[in-house]
Amino acid sequence: MAIMNEINMIQGPVTDAEWQDWYRLTPQERWLETLKLWDFYLSVGGTLDPEPDSQSPFDFGEASGPIPAYGGTGVRVVRRGRV
Repeated sequence: MAIMNEINMIQGPVTDAEWQDWYRLTPQERWLETLKLWDFYLSVGGTLDPEPDSQSPFDFGEASGPIPAYGGTGVRVVRRGRV
């Protein structure tokens, strides 16, 4: 009965049986179900990469150039002799 009171306090009377089942789960069981959903999402091609947001103050546009194939910084030595 306490679970139903918690449900009613959160969002009013819940009539959808699926939501009632969700609220009956313990936090650990909810976590395991959430992990299953993430596994499914990734298996059907979902990605965890953030979508670009041109409105963000941290959006600096595209990278300045392609990433080098060997994984280095792409910086080359200009001068090897003494200055």
